[in-house]
Amino acid sequence: MKLTGAEIVVRTLIEQGVTDVFGYPGGQILNVYDALYKYRGEINHVLTAHEQGAAHAADGYSRATGKVGVCIATSGPGATNLVTGIATAMLDSVPMVAITGNVPCSLIGKDSFQEVDITGITLHITKHNYFVNRIEDLADTIREAFSIARSGRPGPVLIDVPKDVQIAEYDYEPKQPLPDIPLPISKESDIEEAIRLINEAKRPYIYIGGGAAGLGLGEKIVEFADKIDAVIGCTLMGISAVSDDCERFLGMQGMHGRYSSSMAQNEADLIIGIGVRFSDRATGNVAKFARHSRIIQLDTDFAEINKNVRVDVGIVGDITHALDIIAAGCKGGKNPEWIETVNSFRKEEKRILCEIESNTTAQLPPSRVFESINKRKPKGTVIVTDVGQHQMWTAQSVRFDTPRRFISSGGLGTMGFGLGAAIGARVATGDTTILVTGDGSFGMNLNELVTATTHGIPVIIVIMNNGVLGMVRQWQTLFFGKRYSNTVLTDRKTDFVKLAEAFGAVGIRATNAEEFDNALAKALELNTTVVIDALIDKDEFVLPMLPPGGSVDEIITRVEKDDNE
Repeated sequence: MKLTGAEIVVRTLIEQGVTDVFGYPGGQILNVYDALYKYRGEINHVLTAHEQGAAHAADGYSRATGKVGVCIATSGPGATNLVTGIATAMLDSVPMVAITGNVPCSLIGKDSFQEVDITGITLHITKHNYFVNRIEDLADTIREAFSIARSGRPGPVLIDVPKDVQIAEYDYEPKQPLPDIPLPISKESDIEEAIRLINEAKRPYIYIGGGAAGLGLGEKIVEFADKIDAVIGCTLMGISAVSDDCERFLGMQGMHGRYSSSMAQNEADLIIGIGVRFSDRATGNVAKFARHSRIIQLDTDFAEINKNVRVDVGIVGDITHALDIIAAGCKGGKNPEWIETVNSFRKEEKRILCEIESNTTAQLPPSRVFESINKRKPKGTVIVTDVGQHQMWTAQSVRFDTPRRFISSGGLGTMGFGLGAAIGARVATGDTTILVTGDGSFGMNLNELVTATTHGIPVIIVIMNNGVLGMVRQWQTLFFGKRYSNTVLTDRKTDFVKLAEAFGAVGIRATNAEEFDNALAKALELNTTVVIDALIDKDEFVLPMLPPGGSVDEIITRVEKDDNE
């Protein structure tokens, strides 16, 4: 059947199984929006307040489901407003397709109104991108884009469609989605060497990241850990892959990781990295990282092997297949001394946390915020964060029982990511969704409140409001002689409760632990967007902390407050 290019775009999205898209219309994408109107019974469009919000929403949608998220924007500023969201997805290996309009082909390169070379701009922050200048190629290009976004190491793909291609007509024939591009089978010799190292290990530590989480390997990893009597730690991106109820799971390690997880990794004689890239926030000083340990690294991307840390065995290819073979080939056994050592780290972690809590005189310590969240959140609740102290407190403190329920910007560290991502996650899952943010991060993209309230998307927003840019100020306290340059926000006059009400949400202020608990209970009862302005102290720090470029030998567990500052 003959369809316009714009109709082909929408019909092909439906063919790919897309049910929800996020975007903002404009002149050079209007034909696609006209087609969205025509097919509105088959595909839902969420109008965001800003294109960056649309990109983050598509990202959150994808992280919560594993499906390819989709965002749409017009040319010029509409397209460039997607850039931060695309880069966020790229750094965290999130499958996403961004569709942009552009000026007609005859006007390309003539500095036409709202013309921009978006494929050139996004070349290094996409897995692949396309400029479609022939309608004959349009449908197959979209099909290929979805396959590329999903396959191997996932990532964002951009498709730029000029106006004249949207208007032109061509025969459209529906097709089945393309299969994922197959991964290579790992080398048998590498797998055999990995099995040998595992069988020799007495202190094994399984270290999981976003690659493992994205593949849903949690149950397999727990079974593997049980067989070889290993403990499990994770990166920020690996949180929620394994349930916190698992007795072997120690949580996040690294700069702001849990004490027991970081210490166990440091004392292990074998680290088995699954879908991790050993980033600087995880390793600290590479020269001091894993000094007592041999390292096995499993990854779909050959470029990650030996990139940041030299490993003893690098296994590239289908991680699931490789893990199955390795697990079957290991003899298994018990390591009682290792488990006893790890339990001593856990006891010390509890002591440190008790000391941190006993040193606060605040009416609303962060620990009480997360105690309330853990107590009240329903099973399967999605927890989204922005970036900063609140992000690390969440990673340390919230307990997860379901995979894909922790959503946060790890690689790019995008302040303003959270609200758009929370909206996308709620649309995707229909499950209770809580955004934990800071007053600094929330200010970046608070305009997306209008998206939540207009579309009736009930998101609970907890603002950890300390009147400062908390993480930057923490660094200024510890490493910059308490010179607080442009990190104090108390001169701002924003009233977040009134702001919420102005957007059509419910606003509640909490100044102590009891008020916060009551506010969260009320928010969970209401089927609407709720903003909780949780007033915390500016001197609450994320601890433990490894200094930048440091190691566990220099772990910081206490910061003396200066009452005269």
